[in-house]
Amino acid sequence: MSQGNASGVSPVYPRGMKRLFVLLLLLLVTNLGFAKEAAPLAEDEAVEKRMVAISDEMRCLVCQNESLSGSRAELAQDLRREIRTMIKEGKTDQEIMDFMVNRYGDFVRYRPPMKATTYLLWFGPFLLLAIAVVALINYLRRRGARLEEGAGALSAEEKQRAQALLNEGKR
Repeated sequence: MSQGNASGVSPVYPRGMKRLFVLLLLLLVTNLGFAKEAAPLAEDEAVEKRMVAISDEMRCLVCQNESLSGSRAELAQDLRREIRTMIKEGKTDQEIMDFMVNRYGDFVRYRPPMKATTYLLWFGPFLLLAIAVVALINYLRRRGARLEEGAGALSAEEKQRAQALLNEGKR
């Protein structure tokens, strides 16, 4: 039994739609023949791997929420170029990191060392959270006290109006 619509007749597509479908299929198949293997990103793969490993440990100074290796900012590209140059000069990873820290400060590192100048980086978020919790608790206590004070304090006139509204609703 053939599938089709309720009348048993198969749907008819415009002649142009079939040609368009065939053309798109041919384009897809022919493009597969032009596919190539990706070209290497750098002339020296070892230098590139080392540069990526070092720059993964650093923060982009423009983006600040991306690593230096993942950022597309111009400054990040310049810094990666500088790191490649230092690697080719034979500097160690620690020497490169020290150079970057001396130039841009501990903020350039994703994991800055624990010292007096970086306490705010390490403990600042927890301090802000504690302040926010204390402020929230104080706000809720004051709000609760104000609600308790005003809970039963209706004037005689307000009580009469409320009683009149309740009596109207009973009629």
